[in-house]
This record gives sequence, structure tokens and C-alpha cells, in this order.
Amino acid sequence: DISEHPTREGKLYICAIKDVYSNKIVGYSIDSRMKSSLAAAAMRNAIALRSPVGTICHSDRVGQFRAKKVQRLLANNGMVGSMGRAYGAGDNASMESFFSLLQKNVLNTRRWDSREELRLAMVTWIETKYNRRRRQRALGKLTPVEFEMIYTAADAA
Repeated sequence: DISEHPTREGKLYICAIKDVYSNKIVGYSIDSRMKSSLAAAAMRNAIALRSPVGTICHSDRVGQFRAKKVQRLLANNGMVGSMGRAYGAGDNASMESFFSLLQKNVLNTRRWDSREELRLAMVTWIETKYNRRRRQRALGKLTPVEFEMIYTAADAA
């Protein structure tokens, strides 16, 4: 999914990819323009961390995810695309929840002077707080990183 936030320099966009098994943000991209390259970069980052063959990638119907560039990326990596209904935010509730937390914990905490300042704040929050320190009820009060460590080790055994 994609979200935007203003700075004094102009808007900044973030596209994030969440692994719904562990709730970990596995790929994201941040840019001053909302183009298909934003979604493609987030997808490439997620693919670099995962074995994507057979993975279902669900998104809303924004044009960036319908772009040929993104659809080719899915097909070339053995992934299956899935899209929610038009104007159906509930279809992607997991990502809407993530962006709500990002808004509460980072975006709306103050006025941002520059895009770079906001970009650094978002990256820091995702990497150090959301993925590594935020315990989630759905994961048995584990963080996404802890959940993956436990269940990846169990699956390997």
C-alpha cells in the first residue's frame, strides 16, 4: 500500500510491503513522487529478503500496483497478484493498520521541514521500533523479528 505526508518541501510517499505471516515490513520505498517505480522498488526490496515463489501479493487497486512494471516483477518472481475491491479499505486492513501506526508514531508527531528528515524518521521507526520492538497481540506478544526467528527455526527443524 502507499501513503503520503506533507513536509515544508512538498509531499513524501512511502510504499510498504508486509509479510502477513509475521507482520514484518519486508520491503518499502520512499520517494517524492508517487509513480509505479515506487511500488516496484518496494517489491524488489521485499523479494530480496524472501523466497517469493508462490507468494500471493495483495494490494489495493491504485494504479502503481496495476502497472506493467509491477505485474512483470510479480510474474518474473513466481508471485501471484491479488487486488482488493475498489474503495474497499477493509480488503487490506493489515496495511491500513500499519499506516495508522506510522501516522500516529511518526508522521503526525510534528511538522516536518524536509523530505530527508521525514524519510529518516520513517526508516528508523520501521527498522528499530515496528519490526524489532513493537509486540503484537496477533503474534502472541512477540515482535515480528522474534516471531520469525522462532517459527523459521521451528520450520527448519
